[in-house]
Order: sequence, then C-alpha cells, then structure tokens
Amino acid sequence: MTNQSKKIPAMIEGGKVLAQVRSQLKEFTRVGMSFATIESRATSLIERAGMKPSFSTVPGYHWTTCIMRNDELCHGIPDKHKKVVAGDLITIDLGLINHGYHLDTTTSFQVAPKTEKIQEFLNLGRKSLRKAINKVKPGATVYQVSQAMERVLLRHDLGAVYQLTGHGVGEELHMDPMIPCVAVPESKKEKFFVGQTIAIEVMYSAGDPEMVLAADGWTYSSIDHSLTAMFEESILVTANGYQILTKTD
Repeated sequence: MTNQSKKIPAMIEGGKVLAQVRSQLKEFTRVGMSFATIESRATSLIERAGMKPSFSTVPGYHWTTCIMRNDELCHGIPDKHKKVVAGDLITIDLGLINHGYHLDTTTSFQVAPKTEKIQEFLNLGRKSLRKAINKVKPGATVYQVSQAMERVLLRHDLGAVYQLTGHGVGEELHMDPMIPCVAVPESKKEKFFVGQTIAIEVMYSAGDPEMVLAADGWTYSSIDHSLTAMFEESILVTANGYQILTKTD
C-alpha cells in the first residue's frame, strides 16, 4: 500500500475516536475535579481504543492533554493542583496517534452555572471555525481560510490571536502549512491539495488578542486577562471540498 492509502483510513479511524474522546471529556468534566483527573481519563480513553496520545511526543511535554481555564488559551499543563471552579470556561486540547498518524482537536465550554454572555462568546468561535472550514477545497488558499475566520471575530469585536496558528497534521503533529487566525498576505501562496490533512483552529479572546507565556514555559494567556477560547478540527481535503475527521456523529 502507498503511504496515502494507509494514511487516510488511519486518520479517518483515529479522527472518529478522538471526536468521541473529546465529547466524553466534556461530559466528564465537573466542578471540583482536578485537571490531572481529566488528563488521566483522556489517556485511558485513547489507550483503551488501541491508540496512543500524541502530545506527549512533543519534546519536553509529558501529557496527553492541554487544559486551560478562562484567560488561558493553550498549552496548559494538566496540573493536579488546578481544579474546575463553578462557571469556569474550560478549554481541552488533545491529540492521538493511529497507525503512525496524528490527529488534533480542541473544544471550549463553560461548566455550570452557564451564562448567556459566555455561551454567545463560544457560539461565535464555533461560527468562525465553520466559516473557515467551509473555504477548504483543492486550490483554495490558507489566506481565504484565515480571512473567513478573522472576519467573524472582528465583526463581533473579538480578538483574533496572531501569535499562534493552526497547522498541517498527519505524519507529524505539527506540519506545514501554518494556518493563522488572521489573514496574512504571504499565505495566499499556500494552496490546499487533495489528500492533504490539516488542523484548523480558531483562537480568540474577548479583549486584547496578545498572548503572554507563563513561567511554566508552556501556558499562553491573554495579556489583559480577558476570556479566551479555542475550537479545532482535523480536516481532510477531498476532491469535492473537505471532510471533518474529528466530527462527532
């Protein structure tokens, strides 16, 4: 079999599992629960499916998930000392490897008590990601995807994060092309092709889009401590457009 004929079935299978794990973790998360407990559950679910965690293959990172709260956007270490507090906006980022191929996904959600303001903030992030994914097809550019994402955010006075990006995914967790949340003119040169696999992610804030790195060397948070969120799907570029690999049924 060629690499491509091995890759696509492996990523379709892995994507379904990862989507299920993402949904299960969201349902599993409760007020008072430690981030380490969520991490342990994620590892167990992935390994039970006969697959391997992806993030722990990143040099220096030893965990299956990244878990963040409120103003923390990404790369948060799932520490046992961090616990879910009522009303928190929680973001869980996770990946797995199936037959040598990586998949990556992220979701953000609020634990009870939920507020209308935060639900609208999250809905706009989901909308931004949908608009971006809908631009994917062979010959379309990274610029078009980023522009669609950014437009939704700016229209609603949300901050589009510019320091971090989506990316190619497959043989490695992070590959070319980089897929920014903001429209970068240089990305007009990057065109999608059939069989390509990418991770599109919207990363945004309720305020200043600038992110700062914490003392742990991993966690990025908003500089003004405004709320942040992230939604990410792994995508296969098809002859007719795209297939969301990490979509729940």
